[in-house]
Amino acid sequence: MSKKLPLISLVAAFVSSVTLASTSTVTIKDLPVLKPEAQHTTASKRVTNLFTRQHYKRFSFDDSLSDKIFDRYVEAIDFNKSLLLQSDIDSFQQYRKQFDDALISGKLGFAYDMFNLSMKRRFERYDFAIGLLDKEMNFDKKDEFIFDREEQSYATATSELDEYWRQRVKSDALRLKLTGKNWEETKEVLTKRYKNAQKRLVQTNSEDAFQVIMNAFARSIEAHTSYLSPRRAEQFKMDMDLELEGIGAVLSYDEDYTVIRSLVPGGPADKTEKLKPDDKIIGVAQDDKEFVDVIGWRLDDVVDLIKGPKGTKVRLQYLKGTDSHGTPKVVEIVRDKVKLEDRAVKSSVFEAKYSELQSKIGVIEIPSFYNNLSQDVKTEIAKLKEAKVDGVIIDLRQNGGGSLYEATQLSGLFFDQGPVVQIHTAYNRVESQQDRDGITFYDGPLTVLVDRYSASASEIFAAAMQDYGRAVVIGEQTFGKGTVQQHRGLGKNYDLFENPLGSVTYTIAKFYRIDGGSTQHKGVIPDILLPSAINPEEWGESQEDNALPWDSIVRAKYASLDNLSPTIQYLSKRHDERVKAEPEFEYIYKDIEEYKARKDDKAISLVEAERIKEREERDDLVLKRTNERLKRLGLEPVKDLDDAPEVISELDPYLEEAALITQDLISYGRIAKNEVNK
Repeated sequence: MSKKLPLISLVAAFVSSVTLASTSTVTIKDLPVLKPEAQHTTASKRVTNLFTRQHYKRFSFDDSLSDKIFDRYVEAIDFNKSLLLQSDIDSFQQYRKQFDDALISGKLGFAYDMFNLSMKRRFERYDFAIGLLDKEMNFDKKDEFIFDREEQSYATATSELDEYWRQRVKSDALRLKLTGKNWEETKEVLTKRYKNAQKRLVQTNSEDAFQVIMNAFARSIEAHTSYLSPRRAEQFKMDMDLELEGIGAVLSYDEDYTVIRSLVPGGPADKTEKLKPDDKIIGVAQDDKEFVDVIGWRLDDVVDLIKGPKGTKVRLQYLKGTDSHGTPKVVEIVRDKVKLEDRAVKSSVFEAKYSELQSKIGVIEIPSFYNNLSQDVKTEIAKLKEAKVDGVIIDLRQNGGGSLYEATQLSGLFFDQGPVVQIHTAYNRVESQQDRDGITFYDGPLTVLVDRYSASASEIFAAAMQDYGRAVVIGEQTFGKGTVQQHRGLGKNYDLFENPLGSVTYTIAKFYRIDGGSTQHKGVIPDILLPSAINPEEWGESQEDNALPWDSIVRAKYASLDNLSPTIQYLSKRHDERVKAEPEFEYIYKDIEEYKARKDDKAISLVEAERIKEREERDDLVLKRTNERLKRLGLEPVKDLDDAPEVISELDPYLEEAALITQDLISYGRIAKNEVNK
C-alpha cells in the first residue's frame, strides 16, 4: 500500500477567519530559512522526557532509534521521492545517528537544514512545472503517469525528476481538459495552482518544520503517538467542545489533495447527502463567487477557506472517492452550528427496500463513543421497546471509537454484570473494567454490524458481546486497534515564550478481551463475514508502522451467557443461500474483483480517448445498475444519473442483509424455544 504523508491530520472545518497568500509573484529567494525557535528546544526536551517516563512502549534513545527517525523524516519531507536526488540523500547521511541526542538536547538545527533543502527542491519543481505549460500538450499519443514512486529509488539525475513532473503536469492538464477546458484555460488554472503552491512554501514557518521533526520521532516509537503544533492542538480542543461553527467535516491531507476523512452525522455537510468520506476537495467558493483552486494548498489554509459563520454559504468542488481523475462535482453548503448532539446515537425501525421482513427490526446507529453515550442508548432502547421490535442491530460501521468508559457502560446494557475489557498499563498492572449494576436493559435478540473502520471502543463492545455469546457479530474484520491514548499539552503556567508550545498524544495502555486475547492487529472477526474489497492482512492496524504487537493475557473470570455456535451455523447457511441470489451482492462481488485487479496499479493513461472511454464505461455501468435497482423497486427507469430518485442513495445492502440475519436469529430462537418446551 502507498504510504501517506506522516503528519497529524485531525483538522475539522470549524474555526474562523483566513489570511490568504499574497497575490504577488514569489521567487525562490523569498523562501524562508527556517531555524528552531526558543520554545522548540524546551518542547523537544519535554516530549522526550514525557515519552521516556510514561509511554507504554519502553524504548531507548540510541542509534537504532535515530536510524528510524532519520528514515521517517526523510520520507516525510519527500514522501513520493519526487523532490530530492540521491546526492541530497547521501549528504543527509551525516545526520543519521544524530537524531537521538539532538531530541534530548533540543538542538535540532541540522533537521531544519534538511527541511530547508526540501522546500528549495519543491519550489524548483514547481518552477519546472510552470515552464512545461508554455507549449500546448497533446493527449493522442501513448503515454502514462507513473504516480506511485514508493518502490522506486531516488533519482540520480535531475532528468529523472523532470520526467516524473512532466507526467504529473500532463495528468493535471488532461483532467482539466476532460472537464471541458481549452488549453488557455487549462494553462491559466495550472499556472495559478503551481504558483499558489509556491506561495504556500514561502509561508512555511518554523513550527511547520518542528511538527514534521517531532512526528518523525513520535511515529518511530509507536503508530498512535504524535505531536500537535499549537494551531493543531487548538483545533483538536475545538473538536472536543460542545458547539462549533462550520460544515461539520474532518479533513486531512493526501498528497496534493484535501480529503474528507469523516462527516459529523447531522452536520451541514452530511445533510447534503452528496459528500462522503474519501472525497477530495479541489475548489472552494464563497457563496456565488468564483472557485479558488486549492489543489496543492496547505491543509490549514483550505480549512480557513471552508470555515465561516453560521448562515453563510460555501460551495465545494470535489472529486468522488478514490477517483483522482474523474469529473468534478459541486455542492453548496450552508454553514451552521455543529453540535456534538449531531454525533449522537439514533435509532429507527428498519424498512427493507427489497426484502419482505416478517419481523420488526430496530437499528441503533452509534457514530462514536462520546461522553454520555450509554444514557442516550438507554433512551433509544426504550423507543424501540415501545415500537415493539423483535430484535435489534447495533450499527458500529465507521465508528473509530472514543471513550473506554462508555464502551464498558454500553456493554453492560445488554447483560446483568461482569467484566467487559481488561487494561494492561505501562506499569505492568492489569485492571478489569466491570459492569456492576446487575441490570439488563435489553435482553432480546441482538446483532452487531461492523466494518474495517470499526476500531478501538467499537472493538471492545463487539468483542464483549461475542465473548459472552450475547450477540452475533456481522460484517468485515475490524481495524485492530487495541491501544489506549492520552492527550497532554506541553505548556506550563510559568512559561514565558513568545509563541506557545504544542501538545502530544501518546499510548499509555493496551486493552484485551475478557477471553484474554488482544484486538491489536487482529481486530474482531465477525461470526458472519460480509464481502469486503479489503484484505485484513493489507489494511488496518497491522499495516501501521511501529504498531504494538498482538499478545494475550490471562482470561478474566466470566461466564458465557450462551453457546451461539449452532445458531451461527444456521444463520450462515441461510445467509449464504440469500447472497447467491441477491443482485446487490452480485454487484459487490464484481466491484471487489475490479478493485483487486486495479489496486496495485501505479500508473494511469495520459491518452484522452482511453480516459473518455473509461469514464463512459463507468457511467454506463452505474446507470445500468441504477435502472436495474429501480425496476426491482417498481419504479420508472431514468436516462441520466442526476435524475435518479433519492431512494437509490438510501440503499444499504449490508444493513439489509444484517436485518435478514437478525430475523433468522429471531426465528431460530423461537424454534429452539419450542424444542425445549416439547
